[in-house]
Amino acid sequence: MGSEVMQNYYIEDLKIGMEASFEREVTEDLIIKFAQVSGDTNPVHMDEEFAKNTRFKGRIAHGLLTASFVSTVLGTRLPGAGSIYLHQDLVFRAPVRIGDVVIASVKVEKINWHRRVVTLSCSCTVKGRVVMGGQAMMMVPSKEKA
Repeated sequence: MGSEVMQNYYIEDLKIGMEASFEREVTEDLIIKFAQVSGDTNPVHMDEEFAKNTRFKGRIAHGLLTASFVSTVLGTRLPGAGSIYLHQDLVFRAPVRIGDVVIASVKVEKINWHRRVVTLSCSCTVKGRVVMGGQAMMMVPSKEKA
């Protein structure tokens, strides 16, 4: 964790089409820790016997655990340190399971220079398959205000 990339873009530095990503393997330990922090102990995430009898036929990771990887990209890579989350839309398309490697990616779609707000498309993929998609709006610091 200490070797994570940290980037900081000001609104003036951003351009339509800029992209960044973050990759993380979902582990048993990560799911347990997320359940402890969030309080979401739904047995579809925690209990294999219970989860076998669901439409997923086994345990799945919390959707918001997957979404948190997008937050990592937004807060540490693009737009990065100092940016503030304003809005997030998410669509969960497929389950994420223990052992899956999730790649969270964002791309700058719109820039509102006056409001210092950036709209980014967001996605998470596993083995090239989109498991989550959406859009985020971030308030980004300006060099003039720094």
